[in-house]
Amino acid sequence: MRPFDKTQRCNYFPMLTIVTFSTLFFAFFCYNQYMKTIPFPDFKHQHPFQESSNSTYVQLQETNKADDGDYERIVSPLEECDIFTGEWVFDNGSSHPLYKEDNCEFLTDMVTCLKNGRPESLYQKWRWQPRDCSLPKFEANLLLEKLRGKRLMFVGDSINLNQMLSMVCMVQSIIPPEKKSFSYASYTTVFKMEDYNATMEFYWAPFLVESNVDPPTMRYGTVVPVVKLESISKHGDNWKNVDYLIFNTYIWWRYPTMKALNGATDSVDIDQNVAYERALKSWAKWVEENVDSSRTSVFFSSMSPTHMKSSDWNNTNRIKCWNETSPFPNISRIDVGTNWQLFTTAVNVIQSMKIPLHFLNITRLSEYRKDAHTSIYAAPGGKLLTQEQKSDPARYADCLHWCLPGLPDTWNELLFALIMYRT
Repeated sequence: MRPFDKTQRCNYFPMLTIVTFSTLFFAFFCYNQYMKTIPFPDFKHQHPFQESSNSTYVQLQETNKADDGDYERIVSPLEECDIFTGEWVFDNGSSHPLYKEDNCEFLTDMVTCLKNGRPESLYQKWRWQPRDCSLPKFEANLLLEKLRGKRLMFVGDSINLNQMLSMVCMVQSIIPPEKKSFSYASYTTVFKMEDYNATMEFYWAPFLVESNVDPPTMRYGTVVPVVKLESISKHGDNWKNVDYLIFNTYIWWRYPTMKALNGATDSVDIDQNVAYERALKSWAKWVEENVDSSRTSVFFSSMSPTHMKSSDWNNTNRIKCWNETSPFPNISRIDVGTNWQLFTTAVNVIQSMKIPLHFLNITRLSEYRKDAHTSIYAAPGGKLLTQEQKSDPARYADCLHWCLPGLPDTWNELLFALIMYRT
């Protein structure tokens, strides 16, 4: 926790088990004075969040292992901190990666970069350090107890599938082999944890609203998407009665104008930003009408950035994100082509919602990670690249998706903090 401002009159107050009324009053006064000194996070591309449940602040309280092996809470002051503002720290110790690639049987060839030939693993060793606090250590058993008897579902595009697979790998090692299972269906991927009567799931809906590219045979980018901007209930019926919903939508909104269904068969061209706002408003309306916030916690994950042009970081010796082995240095301004107008649209829609929603603000911290993409070590369409294809990174390097273990594990550490201490 940050030290008290030395210019304040109250530099310190003792945390006593038993306090007198006067001491308690004095402590309360000092704490309020201290809290006034905490700056609100500086969002460069959006209006600041109001002090509500739709903010990026999270209160953290540490846990400790008791002598009998169980976890107990430490009674201590809570930190209030913007966990999405900070820097990447190289961690060559044992804390990262959080799991080994070859110890998680549920990873697909799409994300197993080392297995697919990547010659170095430095991208696995970077740890996110918030500016004003430390993230709570990820504890799989604590999360699984929180999920007991519940469903957690990622909804959106393949980036959310990337994150779902990461979360599965972060918890699966403490579950006996015969007590866990993994299944794929056309729209839904499910990881079952029998002893906890719990599931982690992914539901494919790249625009959240319905589109012509939703069916499995249409997901490879060969068909121009046509979106149904006000149509969401067909997907939404599958999101009901879920306890934790994590939504995202971004990488499929890649056209300056989007084709939207107008009537039964005709389509019209609509400005990308207008279409995105209409889709998110349809999503927000569905959430407000169908989610019981006393039972379900809703999260929206901001856009996952891409690194398509090495010229964005003044590196003329690279092609796209190929052969990048370290993040950007901790500089304040980065421009890798992220559509911040869509970011602002998402923020505005979220702020207008009538129910609590948690904003998983991963965009800026992920922009630093030009080194963490699958690049030429991916498996587009389920097939590994040939040596000839690998020799042509300008065409074949995947600078959208991410290696595992890797960056999505950090997103899940942040999600863990929000689930444990805000829901």
